[in-house]
Amino acid sequence: MREITLNTSGKTSRILVGETFRNISTYLPDKPLVIITDENVAAHYADSFPEGLIISVKAGESSKTLNSASEIYEKLIRNEIDRQSFILGIGGGIVTDLAGYIASTYLRGLSFGFVSTTLLGQVDASIGGKNGVNYEGYKNMVGIIRQPDFVICDPEMLNTLEPSEFRMGFAEVIKYGAILDQDFFEFLERNHEQALAHDPGIMEEIVGVSARAKSEIVSNDENESGERKKLNFGHTFAHAYEKLSGLPHGEAVGIGMVMAARLSQKMGLITEAEVKRLRDLILLYGLPVTYKGLCTEVFEVMKNDKKRGGDSISLILLESIGKAIIREVTLSELKNWIDDLC
Repeated sequence: MREITLNTSGKTSRILVGETFRNISTYLPDKPLVIITDENVAAHYADSFPEGLIISVKAGESSKTLNSASEIYEKLIRNEIDRQSFILGIGGGIVTDLAGYIASTYLRGLSFGFVSTTLLGQVDASIGGKNGVNYEGYKNMVGIIRQPDFVICDPEMLNTLEPSEFRMGFAEVIKYGAILDQDFFEFLERNHEQALAHDPGIMEEIVGVSARAKSEIVSNDENESGERKKLNFGHTFAHAYEKLSGLPHGEAVGIGMVMAARLSQKMGLITEAEVKRLRDLILLYGLPVTYKGLCTEVFEVMKNDKKRGGDSISLILLESIGKAIIREVTLSELKNWIDDLC
């Protein structure tokens, strides 16, 4: 097991990579427990849940809303959950985002922790303290940054995922190699077959490197005033694709990274060969790299992205494989570039 410490002002969060879910009681405080999960996770693991109030939501993005949060608040009140309670989110990124938001806002904040059950969650969504819900189809428009006490990343839980859901987590993994670590990018190129086959050693390395990379960035920039913005590589495009077409997050991020890389090439930052290398790696992991149509609509959604400030928006671009930069671009420039790329 690898333990990674995420330190922010006034808080230490433990990321436990390779720990088994069976040891969850070791990390729970002696407090009344509320478990927030989804129907799919409950079907696999409910018999192993620790004792507590279990609140299960429908699996999928439709549960990550203010309406779902309101229904959960009602259940907490009805069951007389007070400030001495602890909330445990068991699930993928949608569940941990929702559980963290509930824990951070109910009675002005309860302690909470996560058991992350998906690859996307273990390498990205459950780490870093971003908790929130979608609003009117816009991703993560309502939320708060607040760190969990711990995140358990049990590799055995990944074996119950559908192959398509497992593959989607690699979009966030590839992101770390693209923006931060060329050696890790090359590791992913060499070991894609073993990774897709759930090789335990390869997967622990992938999750461990990814979780450490995110933890280090968040420790230095919790509130996304600088370096943390780089973790949004490909996501401004991706969130538009998700809203317009219902693409799953991992697929949308794969396409978004290619679009951001092509934009980087158009601006003279990277070569066509580097764009192809990134595109080829995304394809190796079974993810799409193109998105057809709706160019005008993509821009209209992107200009309402939460990373917009006035008449400009922050885009994350590549200077090379393993090195990203933050570039402020005007909305008019962005529209022209999107029209050209489409």
